[in-house]
Amino acid sequence: MAVDVILGLQWGDEGKGKIVDYLAENYDIVCRFQGGPNAGHTLKIGGRKYVLHTIPSGIFRENIINIIGNGVVLDPITMAREMDNLDKENFEYKSRLLVSQKAHLIVPTHRYLDAASEASKGSAKIGSTLKGIGPAYMDKTGRNGLRAGDILASDFESRYNAIKEKHLGLLKLYPEVDFDLEAQEHAFFESIEILRSLQLVNSEYYVNNALSNGKNILAEGAQGSMLDIDFGTYPFVTSSSTISAGVCSGLGIAPNKIREVIGIAKAYCTRVGSGPFPTELNDEMGEKLRKEGMEFGATTGRPRRCGWIDIPQLKYTIMINGVTQIIITKLDVLDAFDQISAAVSYLYDGITSEALPFDIVNKKIDPVYRHFDGWNTSLSSATTFSQLPDKAKSYIAQLEQLLETQISMVSTGPEREKLLSKK
Repeated sequence: MAVDVILGLQWGDEGKGKIVDYLAENYDIVCRFQGGPNAGHTLKIGGRKYVLHTIPSGIFRENIINIIGNGVVLDPITMAREMDNLDKENFEYKSRLLVSQKAHLIVPTHRYLDAASEASKGSAKIGSTLKGIGPAYMDKTGRNGLRAGDILASDFESRYNAIKEKHLGLLKLYPEVDFDLEAQEHAFFESIEILRSLQLVNSEYYVNNALSNGKNILAEGAQGSMLDIDFGTYPFVTSSSTISAGVCSGLGIAPNKIREVIGIAKAYCTRVGSGPFPTELNDEMGEKLRKEGMEFGATTGRPRRCGWIDIPQLKYTIMINGVTQIIITKLDVLDAFDQISAAVSYLYDGITSEALPFDIVNKKIDPVYRHFDGWNTSLSSATTFSQLPDKAKSYIAQLEQLLETQISMVSTGPEREKLLSKK
């Protein structure tokens, strides 16, 4: 059949995990195609909250296969911890969780290097989650990495020691940081044993054979499009391709296999870590958005930077992803606002433009805002889109017009049932 894609259109934290969980029942397979444990996909099911960092968000749906694709960098320690949490909840998942043999591994010295490199930058930090993502992708492109399939090799430990010694040499270039390598190595090799209990597959064959046999596949992105290594706010980006093009290289499928590209965006905007953020609000309004939205990172716990929704930024990521429909999340966070704003263009270099400048990091940008009436009432009782207040429906209609793309659903809370279709 075909592959549908879910990805974030902003700087991450758009609520992708909940959307994947909700839509997964319509698919046979859910695949993660890039990123690593810097992702934090939060799901609320049956009154319980679950946070997934590596395991695809379709794992809570019975009879659905979940695949960690070759584009992912996998930390066995984080993976083992996630598996342990699922075991404690008595979820049956091992028969439905597959790992690509070509997925690269994050080893303890990757995290050691990440911490040392970030500490050396001082005030120029990029806001790394310190999960070893960047160093792991550097080894992948440098052709030095270890892959999941390597854990089955008889000489795996010697391969590990070779990459470890390389990293220890590199660490001499950085200031010393506190890192208990011995303890982390112990946890790593314990986790490798757990990883060996899973099905390690040639995922590109598995996925393409499934498509040939009429299966529907949902590809789950991590982070957001504005963190893409090529098209994000470089250098304040992640190390992988977070856009729809990354699905092809991250799963081993051809572009013509992609059907729908479903973009997820908050009704406002947030960012974690350093880097440009044109609509950021460093005032009481920004603090109110943070408080109402409970905007703290699922992976790091860091408070998120908050601001109004940014139409030029969204039109940019809609363009580069080929988005066919949008889902707006956290609409309920705006319940308590008398007025809602949206940036509709930028002022920079003496011009008004809807285009993101090349050097957005060093460019002074003044957003031009359009204002909308707030609805000043809770959306919690709405069970259908038609039951939303007229001003809430008007806000969505005007966003749809500005973005020139269909908004198919809105989310009014973290639970599955709080996702309302516009149809």
